[in-house]
Amino acid sequence: MNEAKLAPDERHRYGRHLVLPGIGEAGQLRLKSAKVLCIGAGGLGSPVLLYLAAAGVGTIGIVDFDSVDLSNLQRQIIHGEGDVGSLKTESARASINKINSAIDVVLHQDGLTRENALQIIESYDLVIDATDNFATRYLINDACFLAKRPCIWGSVYRFDGQVSVFCAPAGPCYRCLHPEPPAKELAPNCATGGVFGSLCGTIGSLQATEVIKLITGVGNPLIGRVLTYDALSAESEVISLNRNPECTLCGENATQSELLPDYESFCSLSLFTHNAGATPEISVHDLAAMRSSAAQFQLIDVREVEEWSQGYIDGAALIPQGEIFDGSSIERISRELPIVLYCRSGVRSLHCADALFQAGFTEVVSLAGGIQAWDLYSQHV
Repeated sequence: MNEAKLAPDERHRYGRHLVLPGIGEAGQLRLKSAKVLCIGAGGLGSPVLLYLAAAGVGTIGIVDFDSVDLSNLQRQIIHGEGDVGSLKTESARASINKINSAIDVVLHQDGLTRENALQIIESYDLVIDATDNFATRYLINDACFLAKRPCIWGSVYRFDGQVSVFCAPAGPCYRCLHPEPPAKELAPNCATGGVFGSLCGTIGSLQATEVIKLITGVGNPLIGRVLTYDALSAESEVISLNRNPECTLCGENATQSELLPDYESFCSLSLFTHNAGATPEISVHDLAAMRSSAAQFQLIDVREVEEWSQGYIDGAALIPQGEIFDGSSIERISRELPIVLYCRSGVRSLHCADALFQAGFTEVVSLAGGIQAWDLYSQHV
């Protein structure tokens, strides 16, 4: 039986790989026979797909249901102006083919769902999570663990990025890092919070590097480690992450053995959920997180004018409690955005929240401890 070898044109194309210790022809042949799935053809998926195509990964699957928009071009470098309006999968395939026509590109244009996730993922050797929402991240993680496929995860928000490898044998999964999704108001949103365009190239390139390391066996992949990168300071840190023995998916007494019925519901928990008989409160930490995550909400000070003149939380509007109780200022409060109320210590704002619930508002919380707690918190951050 003849041993597989690279063709002369392949040896020429991948010559810079062939001379690398630990890769050589054997490693390049492993790349050629590998099947890699990239979920997402946006900011992170763009550099991942381009570098994997250039590296000679034989089969690349692309999952994405979205179309190219002009606003994507600031960071999604696999697409161009002429691709606006086209499916991202089609545009990405065209760019891959320009780099390397020998790559077999498989398109999954319906996106990833609970119904198709395992079937799609089981057809590949490795999976790249290049998505930007928590529901899909948890779905990918769970499907990769159940299918026994490593998941190379990346995340970007504003000027910060993270990379790790999950679901590898004996390694942790994404749930070991984030056992539960954040409340939807705290979930980072690049559309409102922004993302530094070139940061996608940095993190996506790191993801592609991890893929190549895993396929060829060279180096030490980020299994059990999370790399964080701050683009503003150009500082990075690698944090150890062990498998969580209490993890519901991969822990010693795991309780989850299949995909969840509804990942959107699982990731739609709200700080503003109102249970009968209990007025919801949020902590100063949650309020700070909402502000830093660019969440859209109304912050209302229900104290009196004299108290307001002595200081207030930036971004707040003053509506004294009497104007809430008598309804004279209800029209100033939008029913379309969540509401955070605060007073001096958190007592009056609880009563005002109850009054707004009775007036038909549905997303209202009181700041526990009021402005006193906020001032104390602000002094220590």
